[in-house]
Amino acid sequence: MSESSAAPAGAAPASAPELSAEDAKLVTLARGARARVGAIEGAAVRDQDGRTYAAASVSLPSLTITALQLAVASAAAAGATRLEAAAVVTEASTLDGAGHAAVRDISADAPIHVAAPDGTILGTVQE
Repeated sequence: MSESSAAPAGAAPASAPELSAEDAKLVTLARGARARVGAIEGAAVRDQDGRTYAAASVSLPSLTITALQLAVASAAAAGATRLEAAAVVTEASTLDGAGHAAVRDISADAPIHVAAPDGTILGTVQE
């Protein structure tokens, strides 16, 4: 998440919920994607068929994309038509607007879990 991206209204995570095993797996995948390349953030999504897609943020001279945008793009490119859930691991305390919008492009109601780098759940965005 870049600091310049504003979180949309209501995108501050609600209190930390108890995660299902499947959603906890998304946090683990997001942490791994982030750590593998030393990225600012990592993200993972699960589609309607239970397939998961993990990604790290990318910052190149000609391309900047958040981890959540890239995870959603990977799912869409693989034919996903709906997301069941998403997770972002970041040092920020809010969800970035671009990642939030990418998830909502495919799923209006998928929970987006926001976690700290150590995996602690900071909260969940439901809107």
